Amino acid sequence: MNLLNPFITLLRRSPAVRFACFFGLIALIIFGSAFIGKQTQKKPVIHKINPVLGLPGNTMTIYGENFGEVKGSSYVEISGSKINNLDFSLWSDKKIQFTIPQNVSDGLVIVANSSGKSEPAFFANENRIPVAVRPDPQTTIPVVSTITKSANIGDIITITGKNFGAARGNSKVYFTANREDISGEKNTSEDIESNYICASENDYDYILWTDGEISVKVPDGAASGPVFVATSRGISDSVRTAVNFPAGKKSYVNKHTFVIQITADISTASASQEAFITLYMPRPAECSFQPSINLNEYYPDPLIKDDPRDVIYQKSINSITNHKQRFSQTYVITSYEVKSNILSSKIAAYKDTKSVLYTAYTSPDACVPSNHETVIELKNLIVGKEKNPYKKARLIYDYLLENYKLENKVRPGEASVLDLPRRNSGDAYDFAILFTALCRAADIPSIPCSGILASSNSLSQAHWWSEIYFENYGWFPVDIALASGMDFTAFVPAENPREYYFGNIDCQHIYFSRGWNQIRASLINSKTVYLPRSYALQSIWEEASDETSSYSSLWNTPSINGIY
Repeated sequence: MNLLNPFITLLRRSPAVRFACFFGLIALIIFGSAFIGKQTQKKPVIHKINPVLGLPGNTMTIYGENFGEVKGSSYVEISGSKINNLDFSLWSDKKIQFTIPQNVSDGLVIVANSSGKSEPAFFANENRIPVAVRPDPQTTIPVVSTITKSANIGDIITITGKNFGAARGNSKVYFTANREDISGEKNTSEDIESNYICASENDYDYILWTDGEISVKVPDGAASGPVFVATSRGISDSVRTAVNFPAGKKSYVNKHTFVIQITADISTASASQEAFITLYMPRPAECSFQPSINLNEYYPDPLIKDDPRDVIYQKSINSITNHKQRFSQTYVITSYEVKSNILSSKIAAYKDTKSVLYTAYTSPDACVPSNHETVIELKNLIVGKEKNPYKKARLIYDYLLENYKLENKVRPGEASVLDLPRRNSGDAYDFAILFTALCRAADIPSIPCSGILASSNSLSQAHWWSEIYFENYGWFPVDIALASGMDFTAFVPAENPREYYFGNIDCQHIYFSRGWNQIRASLINSKTVYLPRSYALQSIWEEASDETSSYSSLWNTPSINGIY
């Protein structure tokens, strides 16, 4: 009160003080009104614009709210450029209209007022969108001009023409399939699948690919008839070539279709922070015996669906509901019985020992210990000085059958196949891997195979067998376990299993692996799981990031949901 009295006295006595106070009060009222007005005005909101794709000269309408009833200092900008005041035909609190200027670019549309800028909408200038040029089929579809007229299985043929592409990519060369039920049509993908077989990457069939010339080997399972080139741009016309069989022609018969389901369960997963589990679920192998593999169903959505050997899933541990997750996929698979009809007297020593196929499949790997001293000593004992590849393979086959006993129960995963010569007994895995190793040591290209046996009562079991390769003939299947009398319910039992399973194979073998699949870990310091003696031959089945504390997994043997 003592402080207020002098001010009141001064106010009464001094006209200048009264004048200054009066104008200060007016200024305070004006400033306060402006401040309050700014605080009550809201930031613009755009609900939609029309058109989203338009041309200069069109009228654009912006719908939303908080634009203000008058434009004032508010503005609209497109791609950072403000719209000229003269272009506006309407401005209201919920609707703005203006003419799209001639120099407009693609970009964000924003309405701004004194409270800020709206969230943007997007406008595209129709003049700036590139128009796809429809390709001329005459200049893009592959055209075959010439082809080698006659060749044996495994021989290199040359195809000339145009529009094959500078690199192969996913393009393929298709040959008429050597099957009993082909019609020769190629109007649909189903026709191609049923009537043709493509050159195999696993057999290293593709030698050279340029836009005007292709060098490719006649694949195992091919026959005389039309050949064509398929690229992403289309399919060429067919050109006929003759396939010769100097060492005998296989028969692909007794076709069956199987519906196979693969499942794996992950549970009780935990992690200290964000972590992932990756599953490498084996994809059935495509080959001449098993030409059609169709993935019909899968759950959950895979990370990678089109890998040639695995469907790859990845799941965040924190997203696994109730700490349980089932991964599943269902395939429809077509399989044939193969009868060899081989002319053993026509099988000669290998001439092309520099080929990639020969080198790859006579060398040791993580699955096949063909360079181990035990294998080499046993090979020398069995083969001696024999030079003919067919006779060497038969000597190895007969020796294993006559000297070692088959165990129907699968041995523990950590057991070594090199125990077989020491123990004189082993399971189907031991026999298949040791036979493959002995053949490789004897300079016979060979691969281990794994998958399941589909018995006639729709039960399945993991199984292992082998294939060996002869020049001018192709792949020759060998199943020592079934030859020795392993328990198995066949559709049509073999009269003489020992003779039948050296070169023939029934349609009940479902291939998941042909050869070893060496998978590299995708994460640094990850934890990986290998499942030995399982239905596929691969180095990694599961991979967990380093942050994963614990989880459990169960891989089920693939089940048979249908046989047709």
